[in-house]
Amino acid sequence: MTSPDPYAAIRIRDFRLFVTSRLFITLAMQMQGVIVGWQIYELTKDPLSLGLIGLAEAIPAITVSLYAGHLADVVERKKIIVTCVSILAGCSAALLYFTTHLGAYLIAHGAIAIYAVIFVSGLARGFLSPATFSFMPQLIDRSLYQNAITWNSTIWEGGAVGGPMIGGLIYGFFGITTAYSTVAFSIVIAFICYLSIPNRPLPPVTNEQGTWTKIKAGLKFVFSHQIILSAISLDLFAVLFGGAVALLPFFADEILHTGKTGLGFLRSAPAIGAVLMAIYITRHPIKKRIGKILLWCVAGFGISMIAFSLSKLFWLSMGLLIMSGMFDCVSVIVRSTLIHTLTPENMKGRVAAVNSMFIGSSNEIGMLESGIAAKLLGVVNSVIFGGLMTLGVVGVTAWKAPSLRNLEKVK
Repeated sequence: MTSPDPYAAIRIRDFRLFVTSRLFITLAMQMQGVIVGWQIYELTKDPLSLGLIGLAEAIPAITVSLYAGHLADVVERKKIIVTCVSILAGCSAALLYFTTHLGAYLIAHGAIAIYAVIFVSGLARGFLSPATFSFMPQLIDRSLYQNAITWNSTIWEGGAVGGPMIGGLIYGFFGITTAYSTVAFSIVIAFICYLSIPNRPLPPVTNEQGTWTKIKAGLKFVFSHQIILSAISLDLFAVLFGGAVALLPFFADEILHTGKTGLGFLRSAPAIGAVLMAIYITRHPIKKRIGKILLWCVAGFGISMIAFSLSKLFWLSMGLLIMSGMFDCVSVIVRSTLIHTLTPENMKGRVAAVNSMFIGSSNEIGMLESGIAAKLLGVVNSVIFGGLMTLGVVGVTAWKAPSLRNLEKVK
């Protein structure tokens, strides 16, 4: 029996351009996250202010998400992507401007200007997410979905590895202006790559009349499909409670004593694990017991977070974050494969929007939750609490969603 070609999707030119764009936009956003996080921390020295970064981005992303999903099903997806990336480029230029003499004056007495830019970027990312999610399957054959999703995750995680590390190193050694300049340059490269992909026609639109009716049809599809709903919900609560990304500046400074450079490595660690796992999955695809594997990996993520919160050794903390990334990668690949395979082409924008609300925005809301929990419980206790909540969510999902628990494979 011939083994599947692990490079099948990457051999397609348009898909290569797509994942290259994803790489550079991810590098840019991850670098920006490290730079903004440290800049806000230096301005305020308050863990809650780090959580507010997530809130500033999540509110607009959640607000526009459902309409953005509808738009991705009725407007050429490439047009939406190019417009959103242009706005992100403008946001990076604004953050760069704030490092100049006049720009620095705007934030001399607070971080409001930075939060405002993050708010605008949240709007752009709210429209970008469903458009990119539903554009990717138009570039490949259905038989290559899992291979393409694995490569897409690998490239994304590669950017997530390099972004924080590069951002932390450039910020630490060359200063904030050079760091923000690198962000802007990366977004420009992503923009050029997206422009180089030919347009794809939209699938035939669904029969519902009116914007709200179409949005409700997408919501109904998700909430009536137990496998998709439970997979999305599982990741939602795991990311919402289990992550500790927002608090990493505190861990780097107060517990591990590694400063800006160490923060970059800590931010990169989960993505390092995810890349390693994604590379493994390209050669050894998940073919059976998909539901049980998903549940066990989300539980492993929660346990990794609890152990990380108790560590006082930098390299042990790095190792635990790498493990958390490996578990999370499996969850991302399984969930994306389920959504792409089980969702009709002409509804993928709306379903992707719901997925984005549940998963994408939960990263930012999770940052706020982390900040509030850290304020109330202390930083270490808040991460332990989040890990325990993740384990509880896994137990409830395994109990309440037998169709996911017993899922063997996706056809």
